[in-house]
Amino acid sequence: MPGRFNFMSLKSKITEDMKTAMRAKDTARLGTVRLLLSAMKQKEVDERVELTDADVLSIIEKMLKQRRESIAQYEKAARTDLADVEKAEIAVLSAYLPQQMTDAEVTEAVLAAIKESGAAGPKDMGKVMGLLKSRLAGRTDMGKLSGLVKAKLQG
Repeated sequence: MPGRFNFMSLKSKITEDMKTAMRAKDTARLGTVRLLLSAMKQKEVDERVELTDADVLSIIEKMLKQRRESIAQYEKAARTDLADVEKAEIAVLSAYLPQQMTDAEVTEAVLAAIKESGAAGPKDMGKVMGLLKSRLAGRTDMGKLSGLVKAKLQG
């Protein structure tokens, strides 16, 4: 199926995956995919736009961040049952992200963006992050990226 992905938008693939999960009676996967489709539809209605793959990736990243935060809270409260549900949702959502970059690739991209933007210090962090967000969307954790950019700009 990886070959088909190139000819199909991410939105179409997610819709197809929902149908597959329905046929397979995979309720856990189906629930997560439906949540994602609902978030996508909400954004389309609110902003009156047709979502691009980049928009869909942004929604997925937001949903992943929410689940990671929930897991931290559930684990703090010793509710591993709820944390496990969130982890299962993360696994389903992560499958839609492009292959993740290595730490070395991320560092290389950060250094290139700093050079390209002419950033001279922490005050230029917004310029650098602006360049990197569009280039690395879905391919790395934006929280880690932000920390790395900050560290590189401070010296």
